[in-house]
Amino acid sequence: MDTALSLDNPMTLDHIPAGQHARITKIQGDRGLARRLLGLGLRVGSEISVLQQRNRGVVVATAGTRVALGSSVADKLLMQPLNR
Repeated sequence: MDTALSLDNPMTLDHIPAGQHARITKIQGDRGLARRLLGLGLRVGSEISVLQQRNRGVVVATAGTRVALGSSVADKLLMQPLNR
């Protein structure tokens, strides 16, 4: 397993490669950001699948929903990669 994807090594969402599954462990932002993400179905503990990494954002899937997040949001989400 790649050390960059170690389960002990949380990383930001913008560093998780496409095809990888991960869990949100922390939101490094204010309440407003947490509320916006909750409205999109994303919260601490949510498991996501990274569908696409784009130059200025990422597309993820969670609970049957696809969500596109800009890089300014993706770099505020700490993730724990999951083995699947």
